[in-house]
Amino acid sequence: MDDKLIRVEVVYALATEQRVIEIFVPEGTHIVEAARQSGIADHFPEIDLSSAPMGVFGKVIKQPEQHVLRENDRVEIYRPLIADPKKARANRAAKQEK
Repeated sequence: MDDKLIRVEVVYALATEQRVIEIFVPEGTHIVEAARQSGIADHFPEIDLSSAPMGVFGKVIKQPEQHVLRENDRVEIYRPLIADPKKARANRAAKQEK
């Protein structure tokens, strides 16, 4: 019996470059498995797929190694934040008041 394949996208973006990779994986594939199968780490060797935060359509998934993908899901691999968003927003607001 053949496993049914589903289409998913795996994406990663830097400020200067982004990559969207479409792959077909068997039903029941988890986020981390799809990221590995996509080969995205070959394009961005700084990604550690075992610890990188990941999500689906902008929603962070706390346990990507357990989250089963569905047809047309978009797996997103997130970069670490370089600044606390709340602090950055407060700094911008302070600059505008001057």
